[in-house]
This record gives sequence, structure tokens and C-alpha cells, in this order.
Amino acid sequence: MKSNIGKLIKDSKFKRDYIQKEMGVSRNTISNWSQGKTNPSADQLFKLARLLEVKVDDLYEEED
Repeated sequence: MKSNIGKLIKDSKFKRDYIQKEMGVSRNTISNWSQGKTNPSADQLFKLARLLEVKVDDLYEEED
């Protein structure tokens, strides 16, 4: 699976600091999610999708 979180955050109307604060996670955690090094929990996926105004499916895409 390829993470689209970094691109979605970059394209978002919110700054990373705001997203970090709203999600209750560290800057490092947001960075790791963006780079696909770690993945949000199921609860965090839904919260992040709501915050970014996207569907949970948009956060990742399948790779062949």
C-alpha cells in the first residue's frame, strides 16, 4: 500500500502544526505517516480523513 497522506496534508487548507494538534500526535508521527513508515490506527484513519475532508480510501492506494 502506498500512503497518500503526505500529499493530502500538503494539499490541505490546514498547516501540519494544526493537523498535528488536532490529531493529538507528534510532528514525527505525522512525518512517518506521510512517508509510509508507520500507519495510523483505524480510529486515527477516520479522524484524519474527516479532518482532511477526504474518504478513508483516499489516504492509501494499492500498489501492484
